[in-house]
Amino acid sequence: MLRLTIDDQLVEIPKGYTLLQAARERSIAIPTLCYLESLAPYAACRLCLVELVNARGSKLVASCAYPCEEGLVVRTNSDMVLDARRTVIELLMTTAGHLPVVQALAQEYNVQAPYVTLDPNDCILCGLCVRVCKEIVGVGAISLTRRGMSRVVSTPFQISSADCIECATCALVCPTGAIRIEQFTRPARTMHTWTSAYARRACRLCDHEPPGSPFPADYRELLGMGLSTKDTK
Repeated sequence: MLRLTIDDQLVEIPKGYTLLQAARERSIAIPTLCYLESLAPYAACRLCLVELVNARGSKLVASCAYPCEEGLVVRTNSDMVLDARRTVIELLMTTAGHLPVVQALAQEYNVQAPYVTLDPNDCILCGLCVRVCKEIVGVGAISLTRRGMSRVVSTPFQISSADCIECATCALVCPTGAIRIEQFTRPARTMHTWTSAYARRACRLCDHEPPGSPFPADYRELLGMGLSTKDTK
C-alpha cells in the first residue's frame, strides 16, 4: 500500500493506482471527458489536472495518467487547479459551447464565455471512440486523422471501414453525442458523423449474420446500392 495526501486527507492506496483513481476512492470529484476506467489513460481533455506539491514548488499533472507514489501531496481544488480547468473549459467552448456537457462544466466553474468562437463542432477530440474501438472491440476501424485545426475522427479515406462490426461501442462512449446511429435504407445504414454508408455484415465476435447483404469486397460496390458519391465521402 502507498500513503499519500489528497486535499489534506491521508489516504492509503494499492500500488498501480493513478491519482484520479485514488481521489475517486475517497469520493473526491475530479471532472473528466476522455477517461474510461477500462481504457489506458490518455490525458487528452486535461480537465483532470491536479496540483502536485513538492519541495521544489507546485506543478500541474493529469491525474488520470499520473501514478500514485509514496508521500505525494496532491491538491484537487486549489486556485492553480481551478484556473487551469477554467482555461480548458474556455477552450472547449470555442467550438463546443453548444453542447450540454460543456455548458454544465462552464456553469459549474463559472466560465461565462470564450474569448473567441469558431465553427461549432460536436467532436471534442477526446479519442474515446478511437481507443475503445481498438482496445476493447479489438478492431481499429476509426482513428484520429490530420493535424492541428483540421484534426478529426474518421474512417480510412472517409469511407466505410471493412473492419467495422457495427457494435456501436463508439457511439456508446462518446461523451458529447457527436457519434450518432441512424438507420438507413436497407441493406445499408449510416452510423457515424462522417456520413459513411455501408452494407450490414456479420459480427466477427459472435458470427451472427444480420439481415441484409454482406459487406462488399470492393468499397466501390457501395455505389451499386443506390448511394451517391456524396454519401461515401
